[in-house]
Amino acid sequence: FWNFFDERTWYPLGRVVGGTIYPGLTLTATWLYKVLQNVFKLHPVNVKDVCVMIGPLFSSFTAISTYLMVRQVRSRGAGLLAASFVATIPSYISRSVAGSYDNEAVAIFALTFTFYLYLKSIKTGSMFWGVCASLSYFYMVSSWGGYTFIINLIPIHALALLIINKFSTNLYTGYSMFIINGTVLAMVLPVIGFNAVETSEHFSGFFVLALMNGVALVKYLKRTLTEAAYNKALRLFVTASIGVMGIVSLAVITFAMTSPTLRWSGRSLSLLDPTYASKYIPIIASVSEHQAPSWSSFINDLRLGIILMGSGIISCFRPLSEGSLFLVIWGVLSVYFSAVMVRLMLVLAPAACCLAGIALSDVLEVLCKSYHITAPAPEETVTSPSKKKRKGRRNSRSESGLGAIPRPLALLGISGTIFVLSYHLFHCSFLGGEGYSSPSIILQSRTRDGGVYIFDDYREGYSWLRENTDYEAKVASWWDYGYQTTAMADRTVLVDNNTWNNTHIATVGRAMASPEEKAWVQFRKLDVDYVFVIFGGLVGYSSDDINKFLWMVRIGGGVYGDIKERDYIGEGYYRIDEKASPTMLNTLMYKLSYYRFAETVGRDGMDRVRNTKFGNPDITLNYFQEVFTSKHWMIRIYKVLDSPTLEQA
Repeated sequence: FWNFFDERTWYPLGRVVGGTIYPGLTLTATWLYKVLQNVFKLHPVNVKDVCVMIGPLFSSFTAISTYLMVRQVRSRGAGLLAASFVATIPSYISRSVAGSYDNEAVAIFALTFTFYLYLKSIKTGSMFWGVCASLSYFYMVSSWGGYTFIINLIPIHALALLIINKFSTNLYTGYSMFIINGTVLAMVLPVIGFNAVETSEHFSGFFVLALMNGVALVKYLKRTLTEAAYNKALRLFVTASIGVMGIVSLAVITFAMTSPTLRWSGRSLSLLDPTYASKYIPIIASVSEHQAPSWSSFINDLRLGIILMGSGIISCFRPLSEGSLFLVIWGVLSVYFSAVMVRLMLVLAPAACCLAGIALSDVLEVLCKSYHITAPAPEETVTSPSKKKRKGRRNSRSESGLGAIPRPLALLGISGTIFVLSYHLFHCSFLGGEGYSSPSIILQSRTRDGGVYIFDDYREGYSWLRENTDYEAKVASWWDYGYQTTAMADRTVLVDNNTWNNTHIATVGRAMASPEEKAWVQFRKLDVDYVFVIFGGLVGYSSDDINKFLWMVRIGGGVYGDIKERDYIGEGYYRIDEKASPTMLNTLMYKLSYYRFAETVGRDGMDRVRNTKFGNPDITLNYFQEVFTSKHWMIRIYKVLDSPTLEQA
């Protein structure tokens, strides 16, 4: 695996798979398959079955780890509620449904389990739990690039504990075991390597560890020395620390300045500065998951979790412990990051579930206690001593219930909570079934009579490539469809979703943005046999290549100076009608998308995505030949001709 070279992707470069992907998901599926075959002797089960079911399996593990973490922080009831939330929340269902073979399917479990083990290590002061936390962190690092959230969140939590004067030997033991072992283990992975100690995302952990060592030394000196000796030692320590820290800081700053981005990765800079990617790294900004979410996304994907999250943060301060402070920091930071990048809604989801579980647990505790408190009897004119004693016991019992409310209101509150939870479950089930359970390559819509209409164009196109082209054929398309082409069409592709080589992607973008003849020359140099585009103008499919085209221009222009975005703008904005720029109307992407479109919708027909007429109904192709167009025109495949031929209009 580590040395596997895939020559059928990123042609003609190829790709070293072990050094360009996070191996956690692949190795997990392999190990599960081996266990099922060799231990449980389930021979009918093949590796594809394991890949399909790995999402639901690890979602159950996530629910268990969430329960363990919240139970440790607050109570068993809060843990059960948090686990029930994370098991049903749509944001996490989107990556854990059956068939969702994605890194996040296992990474969210690793994230919550790492947090649980870290909190357990600083609570018990056990080196064993600290090492376990580092092993869980290693699994997280091997599974998803979002591991940088962990390696920054835990140091921030440790620093917050130092600031509020909650340093302890338990904290020192657990944190130092986690940072040291976790960093060493992360360096083992080829995809990480020395980045674990050379990039700015990881510096916070080392800074807090150095600061914690200083605090530990000061506390040790104060405990063992006399006051006079301690004062002298403190002055010497502070002086030496300032000198050492100054030298170290200067060395770190000098080292960071050797990189134009100060050793920050592009995705990290996009989180710190939401405008950075759109200015300097368009390939990051072009990904839909890297866009800022709408406010409705928080309600639809988190539902009751985001509503109760604020109350949960308040509950964590009553009382404030190491664990509850961690949940507060996790919740606040994840809200910010998910507001910048919709993909990080996955990091917010378990935090919102934990805080919502704590908030709802506190509410139910008050309601249930109030319900079980017997209402006091009506006052009588003459009260016997025995009744006075019983009344005193009832009063003391009532006073012991903090925030007790009348029994009818408590019953009403419990009933309302059950109704709200039932509606939450109904909403999550509906959204999970309708929005997140359909295959990504098979689209569906509702007909007027309520039926389901299936758009199977993707599968049709990939099947045609697999059955009607040579096995060694090279296929060019935008990088969004690389994985699908490799898996379903089984053909060599120029680029895919790994996006490890920005220059190669820019080359494809440049070809799509060039005139037909120039694009033909570029594709011939790359030995391309077929080119396909995704077009939604006939049926109103908005995620087509015309809508993505400006990103191809920006990415291509970032590498090749002859591609300039302003040349593709017509009368102030991007358009495809008769007022579109001549450069736009002459691009290969425009021609491949709208070729023969007038024969179907007429010369005055409308593009149903852009809601406008298309600018050039008389498109001819001299260097490419149409070989396949799917039923709804969503996928259009063209053969790259060996030599140009004139085609009659």
